Amino acid sequence: DLKFIKEAAILHDIGIFLTNAPQINCYGDKPYICHGYLGRELLEKEGLPKYALVCERHVGVGITIENIKKNNLPLPKRDMTPQSIEEKIICLADKFFSKKDLISEKTIEEIKAEAVQYGPENTQRVDGLLRALDLL
Repeated sequence: DLKFIKEAAILHDIGIFLTNAPQINCYGDKPYICHGYLGRELLEKEGLPKYALVCERHVGVGITIENIKKNNLPLPKRDMTPQSIEEKIICLADKFFSKKDLISEKTIEEIKAEAVQYGPENTQRVDGLLRALDLL
């Protein structure tokens, strides 16, 4: 659903303004990692549940409940991995550009190098997204 992907891609980071990320002019009180579930809450209140899930499930390469518990992340204890093809497309596409450098596109190797910092299973998750999208 290309229309949905375009709209969801615009909305997926809506929760960022509620986080404490002054380097991108966000002065909220929550850690940056929370922007996904905060966006979900905002969009659910607006009656947009499908878009809300994209917000929650695009962070990192998806965050499992095991990862949340193991790393004591300040997130709701639920699976936050992309499930639908649209969620997977947006999650992966989001990794190619940084808010610090909006012009330079990252390589798959750079994406994996960043992902592995948060656990070795994350490189496998990147490969899973690439396979799901017939890119590997």
